[in-house]
Amino acid sequence: MPITTCTIKNTEIIWIDAVDPTSDELSSISAKYNLNSYALLDCLDPDHLPKFEEHNNTHFLIIRVVNDNKEKLQTVQSLSCKIAIFYNESFIITVHRTAQPLISTIKETYVDTGKVKSSTGIVIHIVRDALHSFEQPAIDLSNEIDGYESKLFLKKNIPTDMIEAIYYLKNRASLYKKLLLLSNEVVNSIRAEGEEAPALRDVHDLHTKLLMLNDQVQEDAKELLNIYLSLSARKTNDVMKVLTVFSVFFMPLTFIAGIYGMNFKFMPELNYYWAYPISLFVMVLVSIIIFLWFKRKKWL
Repeated sequence: MPITTCTIKNTEIIWIDAVDPTSDELSSISAKYNLNSYALLDCLDPDHLPKFEEHNNTHFLIIRVVNDNKEKLQTVQSLSCKIAIFYNESFIITVHRTAQPLISTIKETYVDTGKVKSSTGIVIHIVRDALHSFEQPAIDLSNEIDGYESKLFLKKNIPTDMIEAIYYLKNRASLYKKLLLLSNEVVNSIRAEGEEAPALRDVHDLHTKLLMLNDQVQEDAKELLNIYLSLSARKTNDVMKVLTVFSVFFMPLTFIAGIYGMNFKFMPELNYYWAYPISLFVMVLVSIIIFLWFKRKKWL
């Protein structure tokens, strides 16, 4: 994949952008700019989480950008991709496995026009755009939660596959929050002065906003899962209530039928002319009494 090099307009700062570089290419860049070998290993790890370090007078950070991935069960690697950045006052090196539109956008909008005149300024814009990638997914998750809430409360029959969908939603919300929490070190470690200071403050504000948004989404997902389980338990209780009511109605009737079903020789009621209708009347009367009692207790 290509390695592009450009110079920030009206400065001597060099920006090297490496897309899926080989080990030899990275070694060549490392030797030229005296990059730390352990940072290079982190740079090659596709699953590495956000971090910020300083080696050999060079800042090193990793930030993750959210992918448009529709898989159900997400992992950090499937949900996001990594951008590794080495920078100091004289150069900036960005390394990533796949082409990132935000890199080309920043080059066209800020570097080629001369709006950014420092490596720190470029880093701030990269981190800001990477954080922005978390915003729309969080809004989409919030909308999904609202949709599931409507289904739970407005539909009589709860879909059986809804709990699985809620679990996957909760999984994504947890991963977003985890990445944002780990990005906190990156955001707080960047230092900027002069013209770049307001942009850095905007990044701090955006990070705080996204943390709050994703925290709310995660809480809503947990609450939605609890609501689903509560409604499912309530439905089960309603079924058990109906079965219990039927059993209570038939218990005394079964008792009466059991007594007169015994084959004893001396049972005077068996020879009585009105025995059968009287037993039926008693059964009906008992059923009516049980029904009225249930009504009075408001169990029916």
